[in-house]
Amino acid sequence: MGPLYWVISLILVAWHGLFAAVLGSSSGWAWALAIVGLTVTIRALLIPLFVKQIKSSRNMQLIQPKVKELQKKYGHDRERLAQETMQLYKDSGTNPFASCLPLIVQMPIFLALFRLLNHAARDVPKGVLTQEQVKQLSDATIFGAHISDTFTGSGDITVKILAGALVIAMTATTFLTQRQLMSKNMPADAMSGPYAQQQKMLLYVLPVVFAVGGIAFPIGVLLYWTTSNLWTMGQQFYVIRSNPAPGTPAFAAKQQRDERKGRTVTPDPLTGVEEEQPKQAPQRQQPKKQSREQRKKGAQRKPNPPEGSETERAPETDS
Repeated sequence: MGPLYWVISLILVAWHGLFAAVLGSSSGWAWALAIVGLTVTIRALLIPLFVKQIKSSRNMQLIQPKVKELQKKYGHDRERLAQETMQLYKDSGTNPFASCLPLIVQMPIFLALFRLLNHAARDVPKGVLTQEQVKQLSDATIFGAHISDTFTGSGDITVKILAGALVIAMTATTFLTQRQLMSKNMPADAMSGPYAQQQKMLLYVLPVVFAVGGIAFPIGVLLYWTTSNLWTMGQQFYVIRSNPAPGTPAFAAKQQRDERKGRTVTPDPLTGVEEEQPKQAPQRQQPKKQSREQRKKGAQRKPNPPEGSETERAPETDS
């Protein structure tokens, strides 16, 4: 964890220096906003993993009908079913564990920040933090509560109220993020398969885990995780709205928006990537070719112009 302490503390100190120029180096809000800045930096660096997670999740949804066919065909032979399912994942370029990558990568960062704040509470510097900065971080307060305090480690009612509110916010955002994905970006065929069962389990298990463990987290760590969840919600909302999976409520909503804008969007049957096609204007019908005799007959059938019309007026001559 040593190198990770250096990286986390370096980013934290850099953001603190930015906010300290406005709020003061000993301000608790400067350190709280530095933790928010740390979260934004980490999540920005994890965008490639998030994109990979979205692609894997979409592939998992698209191959669910094929997974069901394999289950019907090899349901009596578990070993053969597992082999065929893994082969299907390989052929479609799907990694069933890719959906957990952002969470797995964030856990060491989460633990490093947790221990960084715990050591700061005991005036022990870690990483690039100096003794003065550790003292400032240990004494930093927001809404009357120290950033390094925990719900279970403090008898102060202010700390318990703030920590409890952040635990609720962290739990609620974790639940809403997962529910957003299931309700908007999962086709009907995928809602009854094993992948859907896994997602439903995570929908209720993860918030409970974070709620139980959150009471032992420092306020700074709760602030980090809540900010990370809000980032995920916003990022996921943008992806689901702009590039939803085919056959989902989000895809139907996007088609309606595109139709109102005069565009049509069709998904590629293999990759699921949507290709935008502009609406074509109706082609002008070309007149049929006529022979000379047909044109003469048509001219003879035209009615003569009424008397006094402009067509009968003789052209004026120059005097």
